[in-house]
Amino acid sequence: MNETWTTLVGNAATRPDFWETAAGVAVARFRLAVTVRRWDRRSEGWTDAHTSFYTVWTWRTLAANVAASVSLGEPLLVHGTLRVREREKEREREEARQGAGEGESGPKRWVTAELDAVAVGHDLTRGTSAFRRVSQAKPLLNAPTGATSP
Repeated sequence: MNETWTTLVGNAATRPDFWETAAGVAVARFRLAVTVRRWDRRSEGWTDAHTSFYTVWTWRTLAANVAASVSLGEPLLVHGTLRVREREKEREREEARQGAGEGESGPKRWVTAELDAVAVGHDLTRGTSAFRRVSQAKPLLNAPTGATSP
């Protein structure tokens, strides 16, 4: 099966949410903002263009380490598989099935871009970082510092 592997460079737009599934698998999710920068010849300087937002999903040990290491606004590199999904607002979907809101344009739909990450790290072109190895025998599964759960 073909998958779209990509690497994104951006900033953490949210703090990681951390939780464990019913099966005990650690999960962390956060939003990554990726802003295009362009050279403006008139001003002879860099300017920001549009920003794209991605939902980044991490699992198991990577999830625990992300929750313990990533803070809001930090510059990151994220590598993983890209998925683009079409979503529909649940409440409006039910109203559409029941025939309510006949004068409206129908259910609201939107597209989300998500990355199933296999690697996350700080962007060292914009700062420094200190690495600490975590023992594989005891991953950080108990609500790491700064983590939240839904």
